[in-house]
Amino acid sequence: MSYSEQLQKIVQEFRDAGQLWPASPNDIAAWAIEQKKWLPQRVDLVQQCARQISQAMREEYITDPQGRSVRAKHCRRVEQTTLWDDIRTADKNHMEIAFQQRRQHIFGECRQLNTDVDSFNENRSPDNPIQMSFDFTRDLEEMEALA
Repeated sequence: MSYSEQLQKIVQEFRDAGQLWPASPNDIAAWAIEQKKWLPQRVDLVQQCARQISQAMREEYITDPQGRSVRAKHCRRVEQTTLWDDIRTADKNHMEIAFQQRRQHIFGECRQLNTDVDSFNENRSPDNPIQMSFDFTRDLEEMEALA
């Protein structure tokens, strides 16, 4: 069983135990730790710290010479690791790969959202489907106009 599947099993056990549902990941984690269904290993702590560092880097913004707020740190996947660099010092190759990989991630999220919406509409709301647009042109134009 993969680690992800083990965590999914903990979620199911949380539900089977009659815990309040829907629930936050914090509530599920607290329950799992109290029930000794999840115990941190050194690798878990390192991964948790790494995730928190990654999140902090994602949240670091600077103001460019034109006055725009831009993300300072950008990552790219290389084999089995993620390398971060700073937009102010990174070489063009790193940034091209980072931007393309980020775009692919966004596309993947949109693709999955489309599948989820289609499934919901067909199975739960066929007479009144949720409409979803994936054309962000107007959204970008409106944001640019506000800047």
